[in-house]
Amino acid sequence: MKPGCRGCRDSEPLPFDFTMAFHPIVDIDREIVWGYEALVRGTEGQSAWQILSQVDEERQYRFDQACRVKAIELAGRLFPRTEETRLSINFMPNAVYEPSACIRTSLESARRVGFDTRRIMFEFTENERMTDTKHVARIIAEYKRLGFITAIDDFGAGHAGLNLLANFQTDLIKIDMEIVRGITDSSARQAIIAGILVMARALGITIIAEGIETEAELSTLRGAGISLFQGFLFARPAIEDLPAVALSS
Repeated sequence: MKPGCRGCRDSEPLPFDFTMAFHPIVDIDREIVWGYEALVRGTEGQSAWQILSQVDEERQYRFDQACRVKAIELAGRLFPRTEETRLSINFMPNAVYEPSACIRTSLESARRVGFDTRRIMFEFTENERMTDTKHVARIIAEYKRLGFITAIDDFGAGHAGLNLLANFQTDLIKIDMEIVRGITDSSARQAIIAGILVMARALGITIIAEGIETEAELSTLRGAGISLFQGFLFARPAIEDLPAVALSS
């Protein structure tokens, strides 16, 4: 029996508490906040690593579900209801044993707080080793069918990259900060970004560049044709709050 199936029936609470910090994704051309990514934090400000290090295989399902509920509940309270600002939630593909069953809690939470599910983006990191890429493809297909937005995070940092895109296409790709860092003075990084953009356009995928820290990085990537950005240049994550955002032009 898969660990996820055991976890799905396991109602025992997690032995630790956590909350979410929100980090903006900006549309620099339109000068708006496109969305916020919900990032795991401890209730006393502990880092994501300190929380995630307590999540073993047996706790994956419960933690994954609890993260979704926490993010949606906070977004329902904090996000303006009159806007289309998206909520981005990280999820663990290996914790999802059956896509249609494991999404029920997310749907119920959104319904309870009145948060439009079409505003929710589910992203997973390329760094997470996929035990079954066909299973991940089924998850993505089901989430798209239900109207959710999907994304690959940290694209270019992991071990699977192009193979993931060959098997399934998410709505967005978030380019890893290690490719962004130093791009202004690196012809190699600029060529890599240009190649990713050509591929993304051919597949109908939108690009987000993350880890933006300087005006020079922003200018170079805007010049390449990217308009969605995330990084400390605009704001730092705020725990259980929406940070003030500096929209550079």
